[in-house]
Amino acid sequence: MAGQPGLEHRLVALRSRVLGAVAAALPLALAAGCSGGTAPGEAAAAQASPTASIPAGPANGPQSLSETGSTLLYPLLRTWAAAYRQQHANVSITTAATGSGKGISEASGGTVDIGASDAYLSSGDLVTNRTMVNIPLAVSAQQVNYNLPGLRPAGTHLKLNGKILALMYQGAITSWNDPRIAAINPGVALPHLRVVPLHRAESAGDTFLFTSYLSTQDAAWDRVTGYGTTVNWPPVPGARAETRNTGMVAGCKATPGCVAYIGIAYLSSATAGGLGYAALRNALGDYEAPTPKTIGTAVSSFVSTTPVSETISMVDGPAVTGYPIVNYEYAIVNTRQQSAAKARDIKAFLHWVITAGNAPQYLDQFRFQPLPASIVSLSDAQIAKIG
Repeated sequence: MAGQPGLEHRLVALRSRVLGAVAAALPLALAAGCSGGTAPGEAAAAQASPTASIPAGPANGPQSLSETGSTLLYPLLRTWAAAYRQQHANVSITTAATGSGKGISEASGGTVDIGASDAYLSSGDLVTNRTMVNIPLAVSAQQVNYNLPGLRPAGTHLKLNGKILALMYQGAITSWNDPRIAAINPGVALPHLRVVPLHRAESAGDTFLFTSYLSTQDAAWDRVTGYGTTVNWPPVPGARAETRNTGMVAGCKATPGCVAYIGIAYLSSATAGGLGYAALRNALGDYEAPTPKTIGTAVSSFVSTTPVSETISMVDGPAVTGYPIVNYEYAIVNTRQQSAAKARDIKAFLHWVITAGNAPQYLDQFRFQPLPASIVSLSDAQIAKIG
């Protein structure tokens, strides 16, 4: 992923949001070659209607699917898997929260059927694994949390921006009552607590999202540290590395003065543990908290520019009242499956996820949002390539 030299998907706010031509063109070029031996008549029908080959349900008899990856998506994906099994008792779906990096690598290596990731595939991933696609399943976001017992007024959504956060994670801002934090939070009584930055220990899409935000708002961070599912974190005395979103929540709860980036699915557990969450500065200079409205506003500004490969960064977008760290949650899948039954099961499940599975009864409890209608169509077109 980015954050390492030579990769192409360099994020810059309000400029190109898409990977280079390799990422955009490969899925199109490969579509015909990934049909899994479709008969000529069926191929013609599929060309006329890209989703015609998506089955209504799984293959007959006992079937199994395996998934691993994003800890942000994990609570929702586990719920989806259970609901799908209630409707199709012959299908067993195993899920695991291992981090987006592992989801990408294991799906690419063929050890799981579906990888879950908060980060899209890099151009390097696509060159190495030419039959892989990333398919949006739902809309998500990331919060920035803190443990500040002395913050007044209580319940304040402290204003933070990419430059301030970069300085915290570089060790240049060491106290929460630093004048630079106070300057953007007039009227707020900031406690004299040491800043303790928390970051993910494993390869994580949450790290990709957070460091992407820092890179768009702080040129020095972008130049020196960059962004990716893993980065070389600046050495900061007292900084802590935690595993998974649950570890970030627990670590921040146990550490007064912490600052942490945590997936929106864990907002309830974070606030229940006494953690506050920030209003973040967007590209237009507004400070917005992660609410359904601000997340939806941010995503809607990218719908018309989402390419057919669905590879796009939506960090720090152009919406005036948009929250700046939003993303598609991706399924990482190989379009060439080992059997027709396996391909059918994957296609049927993923189609169910982006249609029936995007209902409020599933999404709302984890603060996810449904895919816009045009993105559902793009995702279905990618699902149809699996064979």
